[in-house]
Amino acid sequence: MSVTPVPTADLYDEHGEGLAICTTPFRQFGGRRLFAGPVRTVSCHEDNALLRELVNTPGAGAVLVVDGGGSLRTALVGDLIAGAAERNGWAGLIINGAVRDSVALGGLGGLGIKALGTNPRKSGKTGAGTVDGPVTIGEVTFRLGDTVHADEDGVVVLPATA
Repeated sequence: MSVTPVPTADLYDEHGEGLAICTTPFRQFGGRRLFAGPVRTVSCHEDNALLRELVNTPGAGAVLVVDGGGSLRTALVGDLIAGAAERNGWAGLIINGAVRDSVALGGLGGLGIKALGTNPRKSGKTGAGTVDGPVTIGEVTFRLGDTVHADEDGVVVLPATA
């Protein structure tokens, strides 16, 4: 399901405190600066095998919220995983963790990417983690079926019941 991205400030003006605002200070890495879509989630701490598997499936315009526990010790996403996400129709990745290949990520014009920072170290590949469970990042719980919007001003969530 494709969602038309709306600037986060405009969404706040429309929904006020009914809008969930993520307080995590994400940095912008992808070529798409404004992106939105239905929430999908993956939890994976310093291990990106499950994440790689997920982005190699049809994204259908969804935004993948990746809970890496806030770790900056290893990168969960690099140019190969992000390129797969773009090719498979994901609208964006929001990563509570690190990325690598940041210059290449900026060249992916069809994919929005937000993350905490960078680290050149690769992550583990055991496949540990969970998919599509609720994840809480920056005072917001991201759930399957919610809609997330992201831009330079931040990340906001419209709950499925809104």
